[in-house]
Parts: sequence; C-alpha cells; structure tokens
Amino acid sequence: MTSSPRSGSAGGEPRPAPRPPAGDPSDEQRGPAAQHPLPPLPYELSALEPVISAKTLSFHHGKHHKAYVDKTNELIAGTPFAELSLEEIVLRTAGDEHQTSLFDNAAQAWNHAFYWRCLRPIGHSDAIPATLARKIKDSFGDVGALKQQFAKAAIEQFGSGWAWLVSDGSQLRVCKTSNADDPLPQHLRPLLTIDVWEHAYYLDYQNRRPDHVHAVLDRLMNWEFAASNLA
Repeated sequence: MTSSPRSGSAGGEPRPAPRPPAGDPSDEQRGPAAQHPLPPLPYELSALEPVISAKTLSFHHGKHHKAYVDKTNELIAGTPFAELSLEEIVLRTAGDEHQTSLFDNAAQAWNHAFYWRCLRPIGHSDAIPATLARKIKDSFGDVGALKQQFAKAAIEQFGSGWAWLVSDGSQLRVCKTSNADDPLPQHLRPLLTIDVWEHAYYLDYQNRRPDHVHAVLDRLMNWEFAASNLA
C-alpha cells in the first residue's frame, strides 16, 4: 500500500505527531542555529559486505547523504528554519510548494540518518526482540509475511524512493514513499526503512533491485533498532 506523506491521515482528524524515532543522530550536539552535521556511520565501511560493498557505502554516505545535509544547511542559513531540528523542518515544509527544495533535502538528510541505523553489520544478532515479535505476529502473522510485504513495497516502488515498516496506532504496516517523502508528515512512526534509490545499490547490483532488497531484508535488518522505536 502506498502512503502519501504530504497528505493528511485518512478517516478524520490527524493523529498527534509521533516523537522522533530512537537513535536518530541527525540533531545531536546542535546548539541554537547551529548547522546540521553529517552523522557518522555507526559501523565501518566494510561492515555490510558482501550485501553492500564498502565502495557503495562510501559513495552513498560520503557523497549523497553529505550533499543533502550540505544543501539543507545552505537553504536554512539566516532563516527561522535554522533553529529547527531536521524532523521539524520536514514537518513544516511538507506539502508547501514554496519550500519544495528544503523539504526534499531535509527529508533526505533525515531519511539517510535513520536508514544507516536500520542496518546491522554482518554477523551481528538477527534475533527479533520479544515486544517487536509480538507486534509482527499480531499485524502480519509471522516474520515471513512481513518480509514478503516489505520486499514487495521496495521492489514495486516505481523510480526512486523508500519502503518502510511503520507503527500506525496499535498496528504495524508496510508502506512506500517516492523520492524524498517519508512517513513523518502522515504522523506514522518509522521503525525500519530500505532505500531503493539507485545510488543505494547500483554499483553492486546494477538493475537487480530485487536481489538487493532480499539480501538487505535477510541479512542486514536491525530488529533491535526497530524495537527501540516502539518504546
């Protein structure tokens, strides 16, 4: 199911905005009006091999993510947005045709800071914490069904975008967003995401997006981080 994060929530009054997901590093150590830093990766460049190569990770983090952060800082300099967190910028600019560039860059900066923590190094535990496991069972039936829906959303996202596991009230569900869009403006709480922009996988997989998506789901998902975002 495709979400449209620039629109209001369905079925009446919008839900209260969720608090920022756990582990988001994008606004750490920022004073008033300070620039947003490029958050460091939470692991070595080679930690995700062979699923994601060090070369891909270096370009993805050091070039693409950095470009979004740099452009965001350029756009907010000397404006009231300079006082805001990335999440606040995303929420205030979503759907504003006069702030499209700022939304796109700030959302991509936030999305990537979140994405890095959705991945765990090869060899680390893939156990799903009990609280999250119960939620998955209630919402999808089992982990296999969740992965099937997650993979479908990521593979079928037309063009650039993201697939997400989100908390929507008492239930979990999978959604997808295009380009820089994310679930925050729709007042959904992200738990995990998979980046399906071509720069996330093309050096390693060329046009084989399904191979990349299945490898990430099977070998790199950080279920502990997802569980921490439920708390």
